[in-house]
Amino acid sequence: MSVLYFRSDKTLICLVLSMMVWPYFTYSQSPGNVLERDSTVRADTSKLLDLVDLGKELFHLRARKPEAIEGKTIYFSVLPFSTQVPGGGTALVTSTTAGFYLGDRKDTYMSRVTFTPYWNFKQRFGLPIRSYIWLKQNRWVISGDTRLMVYPQYTWGLGRQYGEKEKLLVNYSYLRLYQQALKRLSKGFFAGIGYHIDYRIHVRTNPDDPLLADYTGYAYGTSQSLNSFSSGLSMNVLFDTRNNSINPWDGYYVSAQYRVNPGWLGNPNKWSSVYIDFRRYIRFDPSREKQNMLALWSYLWKAFDKKVPYLDLPSIGWEDYNRSGRGFDQNRYRGRNLLYVEGEYRRDITNNGFLGFTIFANANTVSGPKSLFLINWNPGAGAGIRIKMNKRSGTNIALNYGFSKNYSGVKLTLGEVF
Repeated sequence: MSVLYFRSDKTLICLVLSMMVWPYFTYSQSPGNVLERDSTVRADTSKLLDLVDLGKELFHLRARKPEAIEGKTIYFSVLPFSTQVPGGGTALVTSTTAGFYLGDRKDTYMSRVTFTPYWNFKQRFGLPIRSYIWLKQNRWVISGDTRLMVYPQYTWGLGRQYGEKEKLLVNYSYLRLYQQALKRLSKGFFAGIGYHIDYRIHVRTNPDDPLLADYTGYAYGTSQSLNSFSSGLSMNVLFDTRNNSINPWDGYYVSAQYRVNPGWLGNPNKWSSVYIDFRRYIRFDPSREKQNMLALWSYLWKAFDKKVPYLDLPSIGWEDYNRSGRGFDQNRYRGRNLLYVEGEYRRDITNNGFLGFTIFANANTVSGPKSLFLINWNPGAGAGIRIKMNKRSGTNIALNYGFSKNYSGVKLTLGEVF
């Protein structure tokens, strides 16, 4: 068996990016006028059924007049539920998604804001607000991710350093502030800058557990009861032809970000990272409104320099929306390099689009002890049920069951995973 060795990080990134992008572009032709085609297909929702329609029938509410296509109505979807939290106990979660247009639907994509607060009735809570805003005629796209969180997280060290049952509970409070603004350069292409803060306060393990530094063998950002702070600027490029990021039916999403964390922004040690995200949505029967499609997703996340804080290293389930790694515990695999790939088949069960199902498979590879990047892979798979929450915004209630080696779990979310 032959093994490839790379002499530089640039060579590695170029090779991996080619692996990620090439198979997907061979699937179909250029998306062309995806916005116009997809808007026309999904504009008529009168034949579809969602929970809003069922509520109107149940409470005998009068239906409103059909909305003009130029309208800027906000479509709200709210889902309260409970879930298990790391460290034990149950948390109450309320997920709210708002989809809206800031321009004519013929030339402006749907924006979204997601607010998912949770509380376990004790000292664990989270207040995450995420936004993806399209300004009029798609001239600008502005994204934000603000979080204030107090809750424990398990870790398994770097790579395959420890087995599933050898996890260590890490406690801290977390403030995240990410803001990015990108301007359209040509149809579908955007470029811009961003600012990012990751501030983890009082990072510690329980008194009877090993210290994080001893457990991981990693010296940066692992000191007991101290803080971990990262502040950085980013350069971003984007190609996005999805007219609805809540539930894409067609198009491409390609983004690349290079982030630098210099000393003059308050970082104890300077470091940088690159994140490249590729998604493709392929409809098998574009002439019909019924969903029957394949969604593909992959991302490469790489940290440079030796003194990156441990909790800022690439980790499964810690990309922007924390959706990757179905079938894995969040943080299960962490390393200086992380490559993730996933494919999902989506299909409606009922002709009115109220019920649907998905089948998915994913895999990831990280660098670290007992794990060779691109050589050792960690596979997962599963299936899910979809219930149409709001047909006008395309918002689904997503119930997913995922499994991998020595782990399985069920997750409930509002909106598609990607």
